[in-house]
Amino acid sequence: MVLRVGLLFGGCSGEHEVSIRSAQAIAQALSSGANTDKYQINPVYIQKDGRWLGAAIAQQVLESGTPLKSVSDPALLDEKQTAVENPTGTLQTTDSQKLRWQSPAQVADVDVWFPILHGPNGEDGSVQGLLKLMQVPFVGSGILGSALGMDKIAMKMVFAQAGLPQVKYVAVNRSQIWSNPCVFPKLCDEIEQTLGYPCFVKPANLGSSVGIAKVRSRPELEAALDSAASYDRRLVVEAGVTAREVECAVLGNDQPRASVVGEITYESDFYDYETKYTEGLAGLSIPAPLPEAIAQQIQEMSLRAFAAVDAAGLARVDFFYVEATGEVLINEINTLPGFTETSMYPRLWAASGVAFPELVDQLIQLALERGNI
Repeated sequence: MVLRVGLLFGGCSGEHEVSIRSAQAIAQALSSGANTDKYQINPVYIQKDGRWLGAAIAQQVLESGTPLKSVSDPALLDEKQTAVENPTGTLQTTDSQKLRWQSPAQVADVDVWFPILHGPNGEDGSVQGLLKLMQVPFVGSGILGSALGMDKIAMKMVFAQAGLPQVKYVAVNRSQIWSNPCVFPKLCDEIEQTLGYPCFVKPANLGSSVGIAKVRSRPELEAALDSAASYDRRLVVEAGVTAREVECAVLGNDQPRASVVGEITYESDFYDYETKYTEGLAGLSIPAPLPEAIAQQIQEMSLRAFAAVDAAGLARVDFFYVEATGEVLINEINTLPGFTETSMYPRLWAASGVAFPELVDQLIQLALERGNI
């Protein structure tokens, strides 16, 4: 029996373009080797304004790797869509509000979903809840695991409860930054006293290093807090540490396994969005040159983190290895890591003996195993 895989990509987040690149790689894997006879790709593209588009338009985006700007004809939502461009090459719309979240007819034919939507409205539990209501299996974590994996403050609270060591941090709300002018200076005082410099200011619910800033002074801290508050209502400020950045991939459901450990090296000030997704700006050492005991500790902590947030299917867990003291500090878990040609997750599994097409196959089988729980 050939399974119809709903490849769901795009989405309403700043990581829209990365999602397209991940979907391209997954589509290629589903069309390779033994997967060709097992799976039929049913692409569904979510525009930045929230509209679901299937068939011809979704395939067009997959092939071009270029996001659509807007769509004009409601008939394009039908499974027999045909993309008709205007002279400027931009697809137009007249009433986006009415078309938002209307699914193309082909959604009813999906046997298993492979959502590869990075960032808010994609890996935070919102789409996972919708797919669960559809009562169709899907790859990856459910509502709880996805939500905890996205919100850095909730994640850190769960890690603390699980006894996983991490860097010092201060949780911040937007209201502390943008409301009473007497509150903001006190907040900055607290951060300086608790964390010192350098420290990192991060939106709590964005991925791929979007909105993150490294700060070394009070003016930089104030500017970074104001900037991060424009991205999210919840923020986290973390103490800077002198450490090596290492990552481990997890694959499985109730009995997951951990990959070899990889290390990221780069010349930029920190592992920002451009460094992460531009070929050649970051180096990956797989496996990482680590003492065997440290690598085993990282793998064990990865599995503990995976269980702590109730993740499923896949996750990448990031750590700081403080070589001077031998400490391993957990940074975060990403429950829907990137699948681009430069992404760490598939490369870690390739080094662990699981080739890309086999990895995609195993993820789909894990989704079927877990069902709609």
